[in-house]
Amino acid sequence: MAENRIIHDEELREQEEAIAKIRSMNDKYTAETGRKRKYFILTTGCQMNSHDSEKLSSMLTDMGYEHTDVESEADFILYNTCCVRENAEEKIYGRLGYLKYYKEKNRDIKIALCGCMMQQETVLDKIKKTFKNVDIVFGTFNIYKLPTLMLTNMETGETVFDIWQEHGEIMEDFRSIRKIPFKASVNIMYGCNNFCSYCIVPYVRGRERSRQPEDIIKEIKELAAEGVKEVMLLGQNVNSYGKTLEKPVTFAELLRQINEIEGIERIRFMTSHPKDLSDELIAAMRDCDKVCNYLHLPVQSGSSAVLERMNRRYTKEKYLDLVAKIKKEIPDILISTDIIVGFPGETEEDFQETLDVVDKVGYSTAFTFLYSKRTGTPAAVMEDQIDEKTAKERFNRLLEHVNAGVERISETMVGTVENVLVEEINRQDKNMLTGRTERNSLVHFEGGEELIGQVVPVKITQNKIFYLIGERM
Repeated sequence: MAENRIIHDEELREQEEAIAKIRSMNDKYTAETGRKRKYFILTTGCQMNSHDSEKLSSMLTDMGYEHTDVESEADFILYNTCCVRENAEEKIYGRLGYLKYYKEKNRDIKIALCGCMMQQETVLDKIKKTFKNVDIVFGTFNIYKLPTLMLTNMETGETVFDIWQEHGEIMEDFRSIRKIPFKASVNIMYGCNNFCSYCIVPYVRGRERSRQPEDIIKEIKELAAEGVKEVMLLGQNVNSYGKTLEKPVTFAELLRQINEIEGIERIRFMTSHPKDLSDELIAAMRDCDKVCNYLHLPVQSGSSAVLERMNRRYTKEKYLDLVAKIKKEIPDILISTDIIVGFPGETEEDFQETLDVVDKVGYSTAFTFLYSKRTGTPAAVMEDQIDEKTAKERFNRLLEHVNAGVERISETMVGTVENVLVEEINRQDKNMLTGRTERNSLVHFEGGEELIGQVVPVKITQNKIFYLIGERM
């Protein structure tokens, strides 16, 4: 551990020195031109990627760049990529094609790529052959190295590829720039050991590694001191937190520790794998007053036969029993889910099983996806791939069931008083505010800007299915 700490400190110093050098260059540029260099970040994929982008934003700000949401204004453009679905990759390639022409007119701009796509050899080969306008390419294991990678590119003028096939030590001590200052995401673990047959995440983010609980607690206490009221604990499968630690700590035990941190008012987490959701965790969710009565519990399919081919390691019956157990202990909990339609070999009977689960559970939200073949996963070479027409027809039927369930749940909230954490002024109506209830429902209500960041009681007056209208009590 002492040797790792020395490596950690040396790495941090190296990045800080690179940040200082680039900051000096940018300050000189500002003094000469009267304008600050700007950066743009496009983030695709999961909340882990979003949190990585917050850290990268902080580094770029420290280097003297100013954030812009307008890509054509940027001097430094960064795409933080996802490879879970094919269309996400195709969008990145499309944007890179546009940037070819943009860079011909603006030769001083820098283009960088990072994230899960970059961990695939096929992607790297395509970038090297087709997108020679890219300046920096790095992956999921070394985002903290952005400053030194940028400095190397500036000093050499050469494209920098820095892809690690295996993770190193977990690097701490990197700040984030949060879009909502009183809400923060905190990584509690990295990687995944589940190897669902459709998923490429274990191959691009590595095996599970849990952060030390004392490091997590320290980070959250510091966030609370900065005024953060809500934390989202992140991991590909938070339920298996602690198994890789020298002194194992369960996720339930970690939740109870975080619940004691003064200043934090709400605790959320994702994602939970059903096979690892223990009675101990259900009890902790029930007992901890700051843990929100909301759970994201991906089912993926309602068919036990499909679940087996997906390597999910639970059946339809076990999933429904788990939901029943959770609802018994936490009666007012709302549950959301992920569902894949058109998995190889899915029959109409299998699909009907999925609709049955949707109707029985009653999800508050469901993230629904058409199966996307990912090269390198077992599902990509399975027989009986479902044709696009059949998959889309089933997808549309699934949406009808999901939306009907969401409407029913939202209707039960009309007339109730919900505590809403106010996040921002409504983007469509400046007289309205927008926030979320403890159970993650989106609410719009009239109010002044001074309420942003506060938790206020709001009576729900209208059900708009995907959001609610309320009035302040």
